[in-house]
Amino acid sequence: MAQKAKVLLVDDHPLVREWLATLINQQTDLEVCGETDSAPAALQMIGEMNPEIAVVDISMERGSGLELIKDVRANYPHVMVIVLSMHDEALYAERALRAGARGYIMKREATKNVLQAIRGVRQGKLYVSDKMAMMLAEKFVDGKPTQQGSAIEQLSDRELEVFQLLGQGYTTRRIAEELHVSFKTIQAFSARIKEKLGIATATELLLEAVRWHDSQQKK
Repeated sequence: MAQKAKVLLVDDHPLVREWLATLINQQTDLEVCGETDSAPAALQMIGEMNPEIAVVDISMERGSGLELIKDVRANYPHVMVIVLSMHDEALYAERALRAGARGYIMKREATKNVLQAIRGVRQGKLYVSDKMAMMLAEKFVDGKPTQQGSAIEQLSDRELEVFQLLGQGYTTRRIAEELHVSFKTIQAFSARIKEKLGIATATELLLEAVRWHDSQQKK
């Protein structure tokens, strides 16, 4: 019997990890070699367990999914990363692929799509939804912008992460601790976000971040 492909799960929701582990371990060609809820632990486990695939969420309690993808690509380029996230693919899928991911799945998709993504990526393919594939084709083949070209899309990966954490109610100091950067660095990110979004004050920025976060939760 062929050796099973090892899969590492990185998600800060225990129920999601449990569901994924049960699903994957039922397959004859796949097995979960480990699971964690943080980016630092994920990097350490990749080095120790040498998985073929890492299934990663964008949001975590400790660390950033996008930054983790970049770190995996830099340090373990043979490991294929698939993002499984609640966040809107229209905003995050292209960012994840640019960072080095090989696939992007939204958590609301059917269970079979998760397995299709893992097996497709193992065969050297990229995996995104049909809708996202069409949007990317329009951008890269026809030169058209993706989605609606909203101001949010102008934010860098790090700026978007700060904006998202603000929307979740994090203070500037807590965001700095979460991202392992200085308080002044987060202030600088916030200033750039305000400029890009045409926002004048910190209060307006916070309100806009909360509104945006709430709209993402409803999708």
